[in-house]
Order: sequence, then C-alpha cells, then structure tokens
Amino acid sequence: MEVDKNHIKVVELFAGVGGFRLGLEAASSNYQTVWANQWEPGKKSQHAYDCYVRHFGTVNHTNENISTAKHSIPKHDFLVGGFPCQDYSVARTGAAGIEGKKGVLWWDIRDIIEANHPKWILLENVDRLLKSPSNQRGKDFGVMLRCLYDLGYTVEWRVINAAEYGHAQRRRRIFIFACKRESGIATQLFLNDPVRWLLEDGIFAKAFPVLNTISKNRQSHTSISDGLEDLKAVSDRFTADFYNAGVMIDSKVYSLETIPEPHTPTTLGSILETRAVEEHYFLNGNLEKWQYLKGAKRIPRIKPNGEPYFFAEGSMSFPDSLDLPARTMLTSESSVNRSTHVVTDKKSGQLRLLTPIECERLNGFPDDWTNTGMPQKFRYFTMGNALVVPIIQKIGEELLRR
Repeated sequence: MEVDKNHIKVVELFAGVGGFRLGLEAASSNYQTVWANQWEPGKKSQHAYDCYVRHFGTVNHTNENISTAKHSIPKHDFLVGGFPCQDYSVARTGAAGIEGKKGVLWWDIRDIIEANHPKWILLENVDRLLKSPSNQRGKDFGVMLRCLYDLGYTVEWRVINAAEYGHAQRRRRIFIFACKRESGIATQLFLNDPVRWLLEDGIFAKAFPVLNTISKNRQSHTSISDGLEDLKAVSDRFTADFYNAGVMIDSKVYSLETIPEPHTPTTLGSILETRAVEEHYFLNGNLEKWQYLKGAKRIPRIKPNGEPYFFAEGSMSFPDSLDLPARTMLTSESSVNRSTHVVTDKKSGQLRLLTPIECERLNGFPDDWTNTGMPQKFRYFTMGNALVVPIIQKIGEELLRR
C-alpha cells in the first residue's frame, strides 16, 4: 500500500529542537507529525525538549528514554530521525536469538520499524558510519542494511555536504532513505539501472544533482546475504567499501562515488549579524591562547606502554575566512577550543565568536529559534547536534513528486 501523500503521518525520533519537522513542514503541510520524542540522557534539564514544545506544543511529544517510549508510538507512514554512530555489533544469545549491545540506539529504531512497518524511513548520521569500525570497514553500515533487508525494505543513501548545495556550512552527513519493497519507489528502482538511479533518477540525485560520472571509477557491488546466514554472520564477517551514494535492491548493494554539480556557495560572511554584537562575544585578552589552539603543533608524548611518540596537528585559518562556507559546527561551539569559529566582526573589525543566531543561520533555523530560556551554552550545543533544515526540505519535496 502506498503513502497517502495528502496526509503523511510522521514520527520524529531523537527530535532535538525540531530540525526534521521544520524541514518537512517547509516542504508541505501534508507532512503531519503525529508523535515525537526527545530525551537527553544524564541531564536534569531537558533544554532541547523544552525548545521543541515551545514551538510545536506538548501534544504527542514525549520526554523519556526511547527504550521506554517506543512502546507507545502510534501507527505512521514516515519514520525520521538523526542518531549517533555507535557500535552495531551483535551477539548470539542462545534460544533468545540475536541481540545488539545495550544502549545502542539503532536497536530501538529497528524495534520501532519491526512493530510499525512504516512505508518510508529517513535517517541521518555522520558519514563515518560508512567506514566504521576501522578494524572491519563497512561492518556497522552492513548490519543496518541487513536489518532493513530482513524487515522488507529497499534502501538508498547519499552523503551530502550542505555547503556543496549552496548552504553556509560544510556539514557532511549521510542520509538513508528506505521504503517497503512493494512500494512504487522501490519498483521504480528495481526496474532502473542502479548507476543511472544514483546519478540521474534517484531521490537524492533529483534533490541534489550530481555530475553524470563516477569519481575516480570508485564503485562496488556486494551482497548483504550471500554466505551470510544471519545478522550475527554480518556482524562477525562482513566488510565492504561503501562510497558516498548507494542502493540496496533485495540483498544486492551497489555503491559509487558521486561528484556534486557546482553550486554558488553561501559564505560565512553573508550570515553574520550586522548589528552591534555584545561585548562578551569578543576575544579581548585571549588572543595568544586562540593563536596557539589554531596553530600547528608537534608535541612529544608517551604511550601507555612507555613508547614515545609525537602528537601532531596542522594549522587552521585564524580567523575563519568570511569568503567561504563555515566549517562543521560542533556541540562545543563557543568554548575555548580549536574547533570553535572565530570571525572578524563586520561592524568593529575585532575578532569574536559566533552568536547563537549566527549558528542557527548556519543550520537554516529561524533567528532565535533556540532563545527559549535555555542557557546560552546549550543554544550552541543544540545547534552542534542539529541538521541543516533545508536539506530535509529538499528531500521532502522530492518524495512528494514520486
């Protein structure tokens, strides 16, 4: 049965401050969130949840551990969420079968999919998922694909750098779209050539166009089931080279490296505030500390076994160029550390940190979206955790055209 595109019931997992919902609702009012969950473990104050309900209300939004909340999820068409890259290894448990490590969120997602059978799924993760772990390259993503295969889904994925599609931040994330094997989209893919789908006809190729060529001839074909009797076998033995785009049709996996079509970038300078910025954002007397953090280093250190080595890192632009998109924003943004952005203030010409509003703009959120009473450091934290909202909008628009 196909999704009723006039009324698409969405469930949003690990909702944060609502990036998925903002993007889908910007694409169409036909996307209607029927349930959402946000819970920050180990935190007494739930600032992201409070921000979400300030904008969207408390109806059908829960603030509890997903391992508990998953049992109350209503039936839905479209499951969305961003979640961390963790250890996806599984263990055999005798008569009980196979289970994943406790606390790894993927297994809660799998349970939700198994219980509700959503017609569409859209997940977001860091792009290192494709290569992890280092000692069994591709295993973690292979485990995810096998789970989705066993549950009856066809899968397409793409690594998208927001800056390459006209946005102001070099934020690279993998987006994984899955649909039921009997769906119209899956049928289109089954009848298509996988390479053509990834370069021209697919969900991501239409929303985020690429050149009609494979980068450095990087491509791979593999199977998630041949010689792999169950999920434990995948966890123990599977390895593969996954590139930045790919599909899984039945159990066959095709992957290749795409090259984005050129787009005019949005620069960091273009999103800076033009008003006078408060004094506490300026570096003032800490210049030498910042120069050290941003500079090249070669520091002698000792391994636990007593062996000496050098810790080395290259220099970074200081201050950040206003003529390029921003670097990837982390949850530690604004603290005194190497990854924090430092910019030249447009009004005074002095060096300063980004403001929370500027960080919201880097992710495509409305100004002051997180100005809901949370401490300022958590405004930065939530933006470091967030996705680029217009990326979701583009995907949502393309899905409605299918």
